[in-house]
Amino acid sequence: MSYFTGIDIGSTASKVVVLGEAGMEDHFVLPTGWSSKETAREIAARLAANGYPVEHSLRVVATGYGRVAVDYAHKTVTEITCHGRGGFHLLGRSCTIVDIGGQDTKVISVENGMPTSFLMNDKCSAGTGKFLEIMANRLGVDLPELFTLAEAGTPLAISSMCTVFAESEVISHIGAGERREDIAAGVVDSVVGKVAGLCARHTITGEVLLTGGLCDSPYLVDRLAQTLRQPVHTHPLGRYAGALGAALIAKGTKK
Repeated sequence: MSYFTGIDIGSTASKVVVLGEAGMEDHFVLPTGWSSKETAREIAARLAANGYPVEHSLRVVATGYGRVAVDYAHKTVTEITCHGRGGFHLLGRSCTIVDIGGQDTKVISVENGMPTSFLMNDKCSAGTGKFLEIMANRLGVDLPELFTLAEAGTPLAISSMCTVFAESEVISHIGAGERREDIAAGVVDSVVGKVAGLCARHTITGEVLLTGGLCDSPYLVDRLAQTLRQPVHTHPLGRYAGALGAALIAKGTKK
């Protein structure tokens, strides 16, 4: 059995895709945890249990925050290249990929499967998934519940660019007795606004594809589309774009 493995070890979640000659044969996600090396070992164990041991993979390509920790990878490739390749494969045409990750957000222009330009946010996590997790925790809910609350609320202003100061704003809103729905809506709009600002600095060309773990939230997708004033596409495998791109590179294909 011939197969190729792509591994994307992100700051909060690690994604894995196995491609065979006929297409995708396996995919899964694991929390990255405190150690990328330990996560890499867990991935190898999971792959072996699923019938795809890494030692039998024709090629393993690793990407993401912890890619250097995958000591059994034949090659490591940058996130930009892998997300560009994977996103293009999912949408099937040239586009602008917006990837909202745990610690950073990337905007990547892709033409014919290859990234042509990109822009990443700064070191602050205020426009990322980690920001939403922190604020959801402050409100006593998980991420799906945060989006449900936000959909029923009217956004309150959360203007701070720094996560620490933004959290202070949320605490102030809580102390003032504001509705959780309105605070949640403000939190989501804060992230959407920062992502849209990054897109404006990059200059979007063509259609937009949202990838990363947050692409599963219809509410966030709708808010981003409204803010960008253009449709935002998603895909059921959107969060696997980086791992898929790595697997495609391992397989040696561009489409």
